[in-house]
Amino acid sequence: MKDLETQVVEFGPVRAHAVAAVEAVDLIARRAASGRGGFVLTPNLDHLALSRRNPEFGAAYDRAFLSLVDGMPLVATSRLLRLPIREKVSGSDLFEPLMARCAADRLRVFFLGATPETCETASRKLRAQHPGFELAGYDASHFDLEARPEAARDALRRARESGARLILVCLPPVKQLMLFRFEDDYRPAVGIGVGSTLAFYAGEVPRAPAWVSRVGLEWLHRLSREPRRLWRRYLIEDPQALPIFLRMAIDRARGRPLHHACRVVTSPLAEPGETP
Repeated sequence: MKDLETQVVEFGPVRAHAVAAVEAVDLIARRAASGRGGFVLTPNLDHLALSRRNPEFGAAYDRAFLSLVDGMPLVATSRLLRLPIREKVSGSDLFEPLMARCAADRLRVFFLGATPETCETASRKLRAQHPGFELAGYDASHFDLEARPEAARDALRRARESGARLILVCLPPVKQLMLFRFEDDYRPAVGIGVGSTLAFYAGEVPRAPAWVSRVGLEWLHRLSREPRRLWRRYLIEDPQALPIFLRMAIDRARGRPLHHACRVVTSPLAEPGETP
């Protein structure tokens, strides 16, 4: 597959590429193999709400090599407004096919942010399912990105020094900003924010049934499982993204463009900043 000509949809300051899951796996694997580095983000309602409080999210999305919609509210909005995104491509959806591709291509992987038990369980399962899979290492250290940014930078440097070509960042969205701030510290690897994906795969956190995810109620399933931890996020913070959708609807009604063409580049010969 050549570098991909696609469309970018603008959800306020957060951009998302209109690509299918199979395309995303190929793009990420080829980018990792190229040594170009870069990072992948997976926007959902939480990211949109955070973008209204933290302008740095917009800058991160401008820089991301690839941005994949991880949330049915964004997909539903795209469909309603006749925009090109038609399917959810979350970190959890991508995880197994991407790990299979890494095993086939001999791309070493690093886990950052999950517990040692989660990392070891996931690694055993992956090696059993994909004999070529190689975990370069993992780092379960905790850090405050604002109070101790050097700790985050050091973690990414350790990931780079392990020889990994793909770094899975198993941390909340606000901490995934480390991929944007310290991009030069983990190149040539590609970083991707995957949140709780590793815990799902290791069987430590039950994931919602597929039909629940398809109808956009995965948030309700997670809230019912972890109400004390997630109630504020889902009931107070995430609704703060609703004005973005209202603004999009108004702009659409007025004929203002909400998407544009974009070339997703994986070539090692390309220059930085290739996804305008």
